[in-house]
Amino acid sequence: MKKSILILGLVGFALVSCKKNESTTSVDSGTTTETVVQGQEGVKDDVSNPNIVQLAASNPDLSTLVTAVKAANLTSSLSNAGPFTVFAPLNSAFDKLPAGTVDGLLKPDQADALSDILGYHTYVGVIKEEYMSDGQSLGMVNGKNIKITMVDGKPVINGKARIVATVPASNGIVYAIDEVLLPEK
Repeated sequence: MKKSILILGLVGFALVSCKKNESTTSVDSGTTTETVVQGQEGVKDDVSNPNIVQLAASNPDLSTLVTAVKAANLTSSLSNAGPFTVFAPLNSAFDKLPAGTVDGLLKPDQADALSDILGYHTYVGVIKEEYMSDGQSLGMVNGKNIKITMVDGKPVINGKARIVATVPASNGIVYAIDEVLLPEK
Protein backbone atom coordinates (compact mmCIF):
# COMPACT_ATOMS: atom_id res chain seq x y z
CA MET A 1 0.00 0.00 0.00
CA LYS A 2 2.79 2.43 0.93
CA LYS A 3 4.57 1.59 -2.33
CA SER A 4 1.41 2.40 -4.36
CA ILE A 5 0.98 5.73 -2.60
CA LEU A 6 4.64 6.58 -3.21
CA ILE A 7 4.35 5.72 -6.92
CA LEU A 8 1.15 7.77 -7.27
CA GLY A 9 2.84 10.68 -5.50
CA LEU A 10 5.84 10.52 -7.82
CA VAL A 11 3.64 10.33 -10.92
CA GLY A 12 1.59 13.28 -9.68
CA PHE A 13 4.76 15.26 -8.98
CA ALA A 14 6.11 14.46 -12.45
CA LEU A 15 2.88 15.58 -14.10
CA VAL A 16 2.79 18.83 -12.13
CA SER A 17 6.50 19.44 -12.82
CA CYS A 18 6.03 19.00 -16.56
CA LYS A 19 3.38 21.72 -16.92
CA LYS A 20 4.71 24.72 -18.78
CA ASN A 21 3.80 28.25 -19.63
CA GLU A 22 0.71 28.33 -17.44
CA SER A 23 -0.21 31.63 -15.94
CA THR A 24 -2.57 32.36 -13.11
CA THR A 25 -3.78 35.70 -11.90
CA SER A 26 -4.85 36.37 -8.36
CA VAL A 27 -6.27 39.53 -6.84
CA ASP A 28 -5.12 40.41 -3.34
CA SER A 29 -5.91 43.74 -1.66
CA GLY A 30 -6.64 45.40 -4.98
CA THR A 31 -3.36 44.39 -6.62
CA THR A 32 -2.92 41.84 -9.36
CA THR A 33 -0.04 39.38 -9.32
CA GLU A 34 0.81 36.91 -12.05
CA THR A 35 2.68 33.67 -11.59
CA VAL A 36 4.22 31.98 -14.61
CA VAL A 37 5.22 28.32 -14.45
CA GLN A 38 7.64 27.21 -17.19
CA GLY A 39 9.29 24.01 -18.39
CA GLN A 40 12.95 23.11 -17.91
CA GLU A 41 14.15 26.03 -20.05
CA GLY A 42 12.70 28.43 -17.46
CA VAL A 43 14.50 26.98 -14.45
CA LYS A 44 16.88 29.50 -12.89
CA ASP A 45 19.94 27.81 -11.44
CA ASP A 46 23.17 29.71 -10.89
CA VAL A 47 24.94 26.77 -9.24
CA SER A 48 24.78 23.89 -11.73
CA ASN A 49 26.40 23.74 -15.15
CA PRO A 50 24.19 25.44 -17.73
CA ASN A 51 22.30 23.37 -20.29
CA ILE A 52 22.94 23.81 -24.01
CA VAL A 53 20.39 26.61 -24.46
CA GLN A 54 21.56 28.52 -21.38
CA LEU A 55 25.17 28.14 -22.50
CA ALA A 56 24.44 29.41 -26.00
CA ALA A 57 22.29 32.28 -24.71
CA SER A 58 25.14 33.46 -22.49
CA ASN A 59 27.59 33.65 -25.44
CA PRO A 60 27.21 36.71 -27.69
CA ASP A 61 29.03 34.86 -30.51
CA LEU A 62 26.08 32.43 -30.68
CA SER A 63 23.25 34.98 -30.70
CA THR A 64 22.14 34.16 -34.26
CA LEU A 65 21.92 30.47 -33.35
CA VAL A 66 19.88 31.30 -30.23
CA THR A 67 17.50 33.42 -32.32
CA ALA A 68 17.12 30.52 -34.77
CA VAL A 69 16.50 27.97 -31.98
CA LYS A 70 13.76 30.21 -30.57
CA ALA A 71 12.21 30.78 -34.03
CA ALA A 72 12.12 27.01 -34.63
CA ASN A 73 10.54 26.41 -31.19
CA LEU A 74 13.40 24.13 -30.14
CA THR A 75 14.28 25.82 -26.85
CA SER A 76 12.47 23.23 -24.73
CA SER A 77 13.91 20.29 -26.68
CA LEU A 78 17.51 21.46 -26.27
CA SER A 79 16.92 22.30 -22.60
CA ASN A 80 15.85 18.74 -21.79
CA ALA A 81 18.08 16.10 -20.24
CA GLY A 82 19.65 14.92 -23.50
CA PRO A 83 22.42 14.10 -23.82
CA PHE A 84 23.11 16.02 -27.02
CA THR A 85 26.10 17.00 -29.09
CA VAL A 86 25.46 20.32 -30.81
CA PHE A 87 27.64 21.69 -33.58
CA ALA A 88 26.87 25.37 -32.96
CA PRO A 89 27.65 27.78 -35.81
CA LEU A 90 29.13 31.06 -34.68
CA ASN A 91 27.56 34.33 -35.81
CA SER A 92 30.45 34.67 -38.27
CA ALA A 93 29.41 31.33 -39.82
CA PHE A 94 25.88 32.61 -40.42
CA ASP A 95 27.39 35.78 -41.92
CA LYS A 96 28.99 33.62 -44.65
CA LEU A 97 25.56 32.57 -45.97
CA PRO A 98 24.13 34.49 -48.94
CA ALA A 99 22.49 37.80 -48.02
CA GLY A 100 18.92 37.37 -46.77
CA THR A 101 19.25 33.63 -46.03
CA VAL A 102 19.06 33.95 -42.24
CA ASP A 103 16.26 36.54 -42.34
CA GLY A 104 14.31 34.29 -44.70
CA LEU A 105 14.73 31.24 -42.48
CA LEU A 106 13.54 33.16 -39.42
CA LYS A 107 10.13 33.82 -40.99
CA PRO A 108 7.30 31.79 -39.42
CA ASP A 109 6.48 30.00 -42.68
CA GLN A 110 10.07 28.66 -42.81
CA ALA A 111 9.98 27.00 -39.36
CA ASP A 112 10.17 23.49 -40.87
CA ALA A 113 13.20 24.34 -43.04
CA LEU A 114 14.89 26.04 -40.08
CA SER A 115 14.15 23.07 -37.84
CA ASP A 116 15.65 20.74 -40.47
CA ILE A 117 18.85 22.80 -40.59
CA LEU A 118 19.13 22.99 -36.80
CA GLY A 119 18.43 19.25 -36.54
CA TYR A 120 21.38 18.74 -38.89
CA HIS A 121 23.57 20.34 -36.22
CA THR A 122 22.32 18.12 -33.37
CA TYR A 123 23.33 14.56 -32.48
CA VAL A 124 21.56 12.57 -29.77
CA GLY A 125 24.30 11.42 -27.44
CA VAL A 126 27.66 12.85 -26.49
CA ILE A 127 30.59 12.34 -28.78
CA LYS A 128 33.84 13.75 -27.51
CA GLU A 129 36.35 15.15 -29.96
CA GLU A 130 38.94 12.52 -29.06
CA TYR A 131 36.49 9.80 -30.16
CA MET A 132 35.86 11.30 -33.59
CA SER A 133 37.62 9.45 -36.38
CA ASP A 134 38.36 9.84 -40.06
CA GLY A 135 35.43 8.75 -42.21
CA GLN A 136 33.03 8.58 -39.28
CA SER A 137 29.38 9.20 -40.06
CA LEU A 138 26.97 10.56 -37.44
CA GLY A 139 23.18 10.28 -37.73
CA MET A 140 21.75 13.66 -36.84
CA VAL A 141 18.35 14.56 -35.37
CA ASN A 142 16.93 15.47 -38.80
CA GLY A 143 17.61 11.92 -40.05
CA LYS A 144 20.58 12.84 -42.25
CA ASN A 145 24.25 12.09 -41.67
CA ILE A 146 27.27 14.29 -41.28
CA LYS A 147 30.74 13.02 -42.09
CA ILE A 148 33.83 13.57 -39.99
CA THR A 149 37.24 13.73 -41.63
CA MET A 150 40.47 14.27 -39.78
CA VAL A 151 42.76 17.04 -41.00
CA ASP A 152 46.04 17.51 -39.14
CA GLY A 153 44.59 15.48 -36.28
CA LYS A 154 41.51 17.70 -35.93
CA PRO A 155 37.94 16.81 -36.94
CA VAL A 156 36.38 18.62 -39.89
CA ILE A 157 32.64 18.27 -40.41
CA ASN A 158 31.38 17.68 -43.97
CA GLY A 159 34.75 18.69 -45.37
CA LYS A 160 34.54 22.33 -44.30
CA ALA A 161 33.35 23.12 -40.75
CA ARG A 162 36.07 23.26 -38.11
CA ILE A 163 35.61 23.12 -34.37
CA VAL A 164 36.87 26.37 -32.83
CA ALA A 165 35.76 25.77 -29.22
CA THR A 166 34.41 22.95 -27.07
CA VAL A 167 32.18 23.64 -24.09
CA PRO A 168 30.55 20.97 -21.91
CA ALA A 169 26.95 21.56 -20.84
CA SER A 170 24.82 19.84 -18.22
CA ASN A 171 22.91 18.00 -20.96
CA GLY A 172 25.67 17.37 -23.47
CA ILE A 173 28.47 19.13 -25.29
CA VAL A 174 28.63 22.13 -27.60
CA TYR A 175 31.16 22.48 -30.39
CA ALA A 176 31.34 26.01 -31.76
CA ILE A 177 31.98 25.68 -35.49
CA ASP A 178 33.00 28.13 -38.20
CA GLU A 179 30.47 27.08 -40.89
CA VAL A 180 26.72 26.46 -41.03
CA LEU A 181 25.97 22.85 -42.00
CA LEU A 182 23.34 22.69 -44.71
CA PRO A 183 21.67 19.32 -45.31
CA GLU A 184 21.64 18.08 -48.87
CA LYS A 185 18.19 17.76 -50.36
